[in-house]
Amino acid sequence: MANATLDLFRLDGKVALVTGAGKGIGEGIAYALADAGADVAILARTASDLNRVADGIRERGRRALEFPGDAMDASSLAAYVDAAVRELGGIDVVVNNAGGSNSKQFLDTTQEDLEWAFRFNVSSAFELTKLAVPHMLAAGGGAVVNIASVTGIETKRSTVSYGTAKAALVHMSRLMAADLAPRIRVNCVLPGAIETPSLKEFLSHLDPETRRIMVERTPMRRNGQPIDIAAAVLYFASPAASWVSGKILDVDGMAWPEFIPKNVPDLE
Repeated sequence: MANATLDLFRLDGKVALVTGAGKGIGEGIAYALADAGADVAILARTASDLNRVADGIRERGRRALEFPGDAMDASSLAAYVDAAVRELGGIDVVVNNAGGSNSKQFLDTTQEDLEWAFRFNVSSAFELTKLAVPHMLAAGGGAVVNIASVTGIETKRSTVSYGTAKAALVHMSRLMAADLAPRIRVNCVLPGAIETPSLKEFLSHLDPETRRIMVERTPMRRNGQPIDIAAAVLYFASPAASWVSGKILDVDGMAWPEFIPKNVPDLE
């Protein structure tokens, strides 16, 4: 017997774009959407990563389009959208996952750092969504999911450029949702500490005691996994969230900033 509720999470016959899909959170999102029945066009800078993720999508019985490109380059994004429409037949879901951080204290942060953070985390999502919207409207509507960060809503040291950019992405998601309703929904997921290759690299530079405290002071008592974010994205992308737009979802194990040691000296 078909399960009407679970069927709401299906994406059969849909086409999804996922940027930053070569590893970590983006890889997990691409697999989750494929598991739900979507064909997935993935963008990342490293061809070998794209090949591996595309193979994983195809192993799930779905079509994959690999597009090596730079999310900060408008011409690359335009070519990515054109390729997805040409090869996969349209666009129904856009996941703006590409982004990055530049961890510096305020006095060490340059104007160039701030502008880079906005290009990578905000402008890329703005540009790709604008390019995709006409195709989504042609298909009858769709869903956009922006991946921000809890750093965009919390007070943390040494994150001024990244946190400010992610805060802008959070609010842009709300404003996009207002302008694109009722045919296109826009929501935003805010990951906490997710065990991606980049986080593992960061943690490798911390002493064991600090790593232990990070987990112990997170109420859910663990760091997140890419599937934790992917599940939230699937909800927002699917018909299960057909009456949900302009919403911001923290997925962070309830790890409030005051729980986590900063290891940043006071300004003297």
